Amino acid sequence: MPVLTRLIPSPVSVDIAAGALDNLAGLLADQRISSSGRLAVAISNGSGATLRQRLAPALPGADWYEVAGGTIDAAVQLADAMRSGHYDAIVGLGGGKIIDVAKYAAARVGLPMVAVATNLSHDGICSPVSILDNDAGRGSYGVPTPIALVVDLDVIRQAPARFVSSGIGDVVSNLSAIADWELSHRETGEQIDGLAAAMARQAGEAVLRHPGDCADDAFLTVLAEALVLSGIAMTVAGHTRPSSGACHEISHALDILHPRRAALHGEQVGLGAAFAMHLRGERDHCRLIVEVLRRHHLPVLPGDIGFSTEEFVAAVAFAPQTRPGRYTILEHLDLTTDEIRDAYADYVKAISS
Repeated sequence: MPVLTRLIPSPVSVDIAAGALDNLAGLLADQRISSSGRLAVAISNGSGATLRQRLAPALPGADWYEVAGGTIDAAVQLADAMRSGHYDAIVGLGGGKIIDVAKYAAARVGLPMVAVATNLSHDGICSPVSILDNDAGRGSYGVPTPIALVVDLDVIRQAPARFVSSGIGDVVSNLSAIADWELSHRETGEQIDGLAAAMARQAGEAVLRHPGDCADDAFLTVLAEALVLSGIAMTVAGHTRPSSGACHEISHALDILHPRRAALHGEQVGLGAAFAMHLRGERDHCRLIVEVLRRHHLPVLPGDIGFSTEEFVAAVAFAPQTRPGRYTILEHLDLTTDEIRDAYADYVKAISS
């Protein structure tokens, strides 16, 4: 009788704890990652450069590479610079941009990648996708899942609060994305991966229902675990559908239409998720999401992140063009600009009452 199961690419080690960086050298010495100690470490000139001073003595075989930003050019340059180094693995030490660059560079040179997150701004810390800026704006690139993940809660607490709370918006938006996936299944017959949906949904619910905040280790642990589960859910599904729906289409539209004014990814998708829930008529769920976003000081109105009502309405109208072929509540309703404006006015009233 055949064994009806599947193998899921996932990290061999996930270490989320206060003081986790103290174990980094031992983790990297694991023969599944680096038996020789030859490592390439990608850092920013911010938090990564500061942590280099702390970690370099324990990683004598490492070469350190400063990455200028989260662009496809920076990722290609990093890959080219590492080709002659004969490394066992690549370590991305920093925020989301550095980790995305390191994931792409590792894929390009065929090496395993270890993600060491210094903030929790979005679910890219463990996803099979790198979000990188390019000449056309911003693109999503498929990459292998990191072989290991380290989140030191002591380091996370030192990050700017905005770069931690942003991850809350990204995880909570899973609930909107799953609702869109289920809508597409009903309307177009798109197949749903039940395991991926369950993982993404439970990640979102865990953060949505948790009473703590970003000053609380217990909450930060749940948030970090939820971001990991979101990334693995995308790996299981083989695409971003478990965590990306109308919420992300709206965010991508803001990025494209206002590239120099865009807010943090998690801030935008959290707002997009709340509005998408309103469009579905799920008013109670919308109000709960808005309540949680407000409690964590995340935007619930476009004005909270510097966009006017008209700019937001234009972004919602443009949003379906950002993901051709993806079916969400936006494609389902196919609202005119005037209808979007009216729906937004209703949303403002609903969350203000």
